[in-house]
Amino acid sequence: MPGQPDWTAPVQLSVIIPTLNEAPLIANAIEHAAALDPCEIVIADGGSSDPTVQIARQQGQHVVVTEPGRGAQQNAGARQTEGDLLLFLHADTWLEPQAAVQLQQTACDPKVSVGAFRQKITSHRPIYRWIEKGNAVRARWWGLPYGDQGIFVRRDTFFELGGFPEVPIMEDLIFMRKVRRRTRIVLLPGPLHVSPRRWEQTGPLTQTVRNWGLLVAERVGVPPFRLARWYRPHRHEPAARVDPNRTH
Repeated sequence: MPGQPDWTAPVQLSVIIPTLNEAPLIANAIEHAAALDPCEIVIADGGSSDPTVQIARQQGQHVVVTEPGRGAQQNAGARQTEGDLLLFLHADTWLEPQAAVQLQQTACDPKVSVGAFRQKITSHRPIYRWIEKGNAVRARWWGLPYGDQGIFVRRDTFFELGGFPEVPIMEDLIFMRKVRRRTRIVLLPGPLHVSPRRWEQTGPLTQTVRNWGLLVAERVGVPPFRLARWYRPHRHEPAARVDPNRTH
C-alpha cells in the first residue's frame, strides 16, 4: 500500500558510542563498529581529558561533545544520526560482523522495535558464565537489558519515547522499563563481547551484588541522584570527571 514502510528493505544502521577517557579502547571500538557496515558512527564524548576525541577524529568519525552522563551523551549522539536503527555500544564492548545480519533480519519484523544482545565476557573465569546467564535472564524475561548489552532501537520509537532519561545513573534501566510497557524487547544471540574490566576492579561477585543492589534500590523508589552518590568511581577514570552511569 502507498505510504507503508517496506519491511523487507535493508535498514540504515547508526552506531552511537558514548565515551569518557577511553583513549586505549576507542580505536578498537570504532574498528569493530565499522565492521557492522553502518551508515555512520557517532562518538558522543562527555568531555574526555585524554586523547579519546582526537583519536576518534583521526579515525574519520563524527564526534559530538556534551556534558558527562551517558543518558545525555547518547541522546546528543542520536540527534546527530540519520539511520533507521540506532545501536548504542559502550567503548569496551564489540560485536562480530554477523550481528549486522541479525539486526537486519530483526528489522524485517514490524512488531520488533527494541532489543539487545547476549553477552560474552572476555574472560575464562567460570563465574563470568554465570553472570552472562543472569544478565540474559534479566534481559529476556524481565525485559531489562543494560546498556552494556548493546541496546538497539528504531529511530522513531527512540524519539517518540523521549530518548534516555538524563539522570546521573541507571538511564538504561529507566528507559527500558518505559519501552517494555509499549512493546516486547528481543534478545539477539550476538554475542556482544564485553571487557571484564568493571567486574575485575571490584571483584566479579562484589560488582554483581552491587549492580543487583542498585536495581532493587531503584525499584523501591530511591532516586537516581542518591544512587549516584553511593557509586564509587572506577580506577581507570579521573574522579573529577567520572561518569556515574557506569554501573556494570
